[in-house]
Amino acid sequence: MARRSDASRRDRIPSGRFDPRRPPVTDRPIRLLLVDDQDLVRLGLRRILRLRDGFEVVGECADGDEVPTAVAETAPDVVLMDLRMKRVSGMEATRRLTATADAPPVLVLTTFRDDDLLSEALRAGASGFVLKDSPAEELIRAVRLVAAGEAVLDPAVTGRVLETYRTAVPAVAAASGEQARLTSREVDVLALVGRGLSNDDIAAELVISIVTVKSHIGSIFTKLGVRNRAEAIVFAFDHGIVRPGG
Repeated sequence: MARRSDASRRDRIPSGRFDPRRPPVTDRPIRLLLVDDQDLVRLGLRRILRLRDGFEVVGECADGDEVPTAVAETAPDVVLMDLRMKRVSGMEATRRLTATADAPPVLVLTTFRDDDLLSEALRAGASGFVLKDSPAEELIRAVRLVAAGEAVLDPAVTGRVLETYRTAVPAVAAASGEQARLTSREVDVLALVGRGLSNDDIAAELVISIVTVKSHIGSIFTKLGVRNRAEAIVFAFDHGIVRPGG
């Protein structure tokens, strides 16, 4: 059964699918829903997160079938999702969740370095993934980035996963004509997104404001027909805007 924290439901702030033009909330903790079928894993995650300021675990699920109710009750900013669970897998739970309006972003936590599995997680709508054996600080960084609408792709497997992902997403890979619709500045921004830079880093690199970066990213998403930063990164790699290792 999904468990909800003791935080007052009056304090819930409605979550929503990331709008790159909307400024992130910075004056409150990031609300997290933990989804993993292992009690010890959830306990470990709670301890890591509670040792650091700026995070609040608002609920937990032991299986993917508990996620819809838990999300509705706790309004998390980010869902930390295990992939392999007994009744409803994290993959299917992610697919169902991200297909709904106002869905919070999903960050996949996995022990599996399986390119096909992680590629499928991106296709399901995950905003990225982190390996469970990654250092705690990497997890913290990933949560913050995903909460801000960034994509998180573990460098240990990103290149291979992107290759697997791009061959499985013909709508993105076949959209070569769409690049011509991007302005030169949008191509510059997309190239930096493809290199994994955050909005702050892009603004500094191009000497423009954060608001302008977000506006460009929103326009890029619309023109390319992509749902999130991960899909935009795939497009950037597929069309030579960013090259592996570049």
